Amino acid sequence: MGYLGIDLGTKRVGVAFAPAELNVAVPLVTLDKTNRKNFVTELKKIIAKHGILRIVVGLPVTLKGTEGIASQKIREEVKRYEKETGMDWILWDERLTTREVERFLSEVGASPGKKKEVVDQLAAQKILQSYLDQGPSVIG
Repeated sequence: MGYLGIDLGTKRVGVAFAPAELNVAVPLVTLDKTNRKNFVTELKKIIAKHGILRIVVGLPVTLKGTEGIASQKIREEVKRYEKETGMDWILWDERLTTREVERFLSEVGASPGKKKEVVDQLAAQKILQSYLDQGPSVIG
């Protein structure tokens, strides 16, 4: 049993996992979102396999903390996924998450191909870890 972190992109979705007893997020997989039906099927498999208690999804907000068009699109998309997965999704501030991950990968000398492969998973990991770091008040 544990938690999923999700970084919703337009074509790819980064997924991270944290076992409930450890509260440490690890990158899990990157899913292709171009075929919605296949994406939801794969996500449901992950939910069942890992006994997911909560799903935390990144919400893009501006540097000032306000929501824009991107946030509204994510909110609408999440509503559909909640119905399709039968689970509540928690929206979590993901300000600069992807940018931080890309900068880190550049600093460690990751090749461009490797960056594309893992950036979404690492962004999902940062989103989930940020949620978990808030402690019992948000985790329940």
